[in-house]
Amino acid sequence: MKKLTVSLDHCQYPIYIGKGILAKLPEVLQEAGMTFRRKLFIISDSHVAPLYSKQVQTVLEKAGYEVGMAIVPAGESSKNLQQLEHLIGECLRFGLDRQSVIIALGGGVIGDLAGFVAATYMRGIPFIQIPTTLLAHDSSVGGKVGVNHALGKNVIGAFHQPMLVLYDVETLNTLPKRELISGFAEVVKHALIWDPSFIKWLEQNSEELMALHAEKISEAIYRGCQVKVAVVSQDEKEVGLRAILNYGHTIGHALEAVAGYGVYTHGEAVAIGMAGAVRLSTKVLGTDKQVVVKTEKLLHAFELPTQYNPSHVTDELLLQAMKRDKKVRNDEYSFVLTSDLGSVELVRGIHEEQIRTILQEIRGGKA
Repeated sequence: MKKLTVSLDHCQYPIYIGKGILAKLPEVLQEAGMTFRRKLFIISDSHVAPLYSKQVQTVLEKAGYEVGMAIVPAGESSKNLQQLEHLIGECLRFGLDRQSVIIALGGGVIGDLAGFVAATYMRGIPFIQIPTTLLAHDSSVGGKVGVNHALGKNVIGAFHQPMLVLYDVETLNTLPKRELISGFAEVVKHALIWDPSFIKWLEQNSEELMALHAEKISEAIYRGCQVKVAVVSQDEKEVGLRAILNYGHTIGHALEAVAGYGVYTHGEAVAIGMAGAVRLSTKVLGTDKQVVVKTEKLLHAFELPTQYNPSHVTDELLLQAMKRDKKVRNDEYSFVLTSDLGSVELVRGIHEEQIRTILQEIRGGKA
């Protein structure tokens, strides 16, 4: 079992990564000071719950905890205010108080939703992240929680750090292939923004990673989390450095919203967004075009798309969605751009015509 620690001014918490470590959850909770008198409440979804919720509930109840549970429909459409209200009602019915702990058992949607329930229930109670998707190795760390609005993704939310993250890589074995591939987008992103040696390692190990070789996938998650921890520890609330974690997300979030949540997975949209961002970098920063070639080659190694094609996704709609991006200031477009592999920066005041040109370049098939 590998362990990382997120250290912030007001708190610190561990991230555990390993194979078969769900069984160690009671031990981990005891180490974190969780007494048996504190009620636990699992929030999961209709895909993950049949696979893992009983296992988690049973191991906790056998250890002596009182455990409740709520299950929401799987998918991005559950990240809304109606589900938030429903789940808060379930917490009240189960009798959670300010010492109780919510457990987010699932992918990024559940982590964001359950985390926001924890952030808002009685003005904030503790929660634990148990991610079950590869994509969630990113979203489970750093305390960003929230729900979507019809006009934008994650525009209703808070910063609410988990008390711990427990990542059992065996849960990835039950992921549909498309969801697995989606998760590699955030792994690749962490390498592209921070660590050229990680890029090289991903290139060399892409086949074993796609085959879910346990040791390799644990190492990929560990290295990806290392990047997230390094950034979040320096900038918890995205006043500066943390913005680089949004590489690919300006176009990606706009594409998700305009296409309709579910048309593209989050990872697919971010991959297309990174392809757009690296191409925009050549026009704004003068980045070498070989960086474009190498970026797209790495994305393709994990079967990720670099173009989009729905006819209803127009340039105008994407530009409108980008204007609602949280990085926008003074009505100016802002993008995280790359000067070289492993090096990115937030650039403000991007000209709309430059973005239009890039949108045309990445419009096409799913290549």
